[in-house]
Amino acid sequence: MKYGLKLKMAITSSSHIYFLAFCLSLLISTHSQTDLWSPENSVALFIFGDSLFDAGNNNYLKNASLRADVWPYGETFFKYPTGRFSDGRLIPDFIAEWLKLPLLPPYLQPGNHDYVYGVNFASAGAGALVETRHGTVIDLNTQLSYFKDVNEKLRQQLSDAETYNKLISKALHLFSVGGNDYVVYVTSNSTVFKSFSKEEYVGIVIGNLTSVIKEIYKNGGRRFGFVNIGPYGCAPFTRALNTSGGCLEEVTALIKLHNRALSKVLEDLQEELKGFEYSVLDFYTSLSKRMNKPSQYGFKVGKVACCGSGPFRGILDCGVKHEYELCNDPTEYLFFDSAHLTEKAYNQLAKLFWSGSPDVTWPYNLKTLLKA
Repeated sequence: MKYGLKLKMAITSSSHIYFLAFCLSLLISTHSQTDLWSPENSVALFIFGDSLFDAGNNNYLKNASLRADVWPYGETFFKYPTGRFSDGRLIPDFIAEWLKLPLLPPYLQPGNHDYVYGVNFASAGAGALVETRHGTVIDLNTQLSYFKDVNEKLRQQLSDAETYNKLISKALHLFSVGGNDYVVYVTSNSTVFKSFSKEEYVGIVIGNLTSVIKEIYKNGGRRFGFVNIGPYGCAPFTRALNTSGGCLEEVTALIKLHNRALSKVLEDLQEELKGFEYSVLDFYTSLSKRMNKPSQYGFKVGKVACCGSGPFRGILDCGVKHEYELCNDPTEYLFFDSAHLTEKAYNQLAKLFWSGSPDVTWPYNLKTLLKA
């Protein structure tokens, strides 16, 4: 179904709803969370990475390469666009719910100064490398600097060092990062990327991620959760780039190298760093199964996006152009836009992360990790 003039009218009519909801979110976020928080029964959640986790940080970037601040993003759950690349909630939102936390605001949201429940640093389009979409995203190293700023504010905000140390050591640090580094490596003409072999490049990405993990550990972090990189070589946006409509095998090869290296480095870190504990969701395998056999998981469509244009609706212009295609029911689709999933899909994957079996979430799931 094509959306032209009607779509423009829908965007205009929803803008008032978006404005009111946005103002309400500011009021909620400025309410002192410490009034209700206790270090004995709360687990803070600090979120790092890319568009898989971004709750709206890119809304506040002047030159953001990607934003999800237009309708129909957010249509299913929030009823207005929040900056999340989905029709509703993302994996960290469900994790926060199961931790009995409020929805965590983006770090850059104005008026957000209370961090006892955590905060979201993720930025759509970001990578582990500063060079990945430089100047248009919050790269992982900058996210780390924001985390350190938050740590300093928490030290000042909390009553004593013991309370602060307990908050950070009990906190869960969630990561989804790396996919953009490999897509840029394949699709960019930059000699910065092409001067390295695939193995060297993966080593640099993993090395930068490892450095960030170690810095968080130095600042007291002990519990970590990682989503490995999904099968983005076969996502609608990469298929649309391929004249044959098939997967981009070069992207797939890099992602597989990364996922193997990630598993190995986390095993090494657990031996090296006392008290370091982690959980990995096999996002690659879990999403591949749903793409290839969607009906087994309650979807009708696994390889075409709900919203977008072009082959597989693989052009990332959902809500942006005057005319694009939009499905009638996002719950029938695995992908909401050309690179990101529907709320229904994220809910399924979040459940695997939270309480899945060791074949999909290892060495144990988040629920078990947080009991350690």
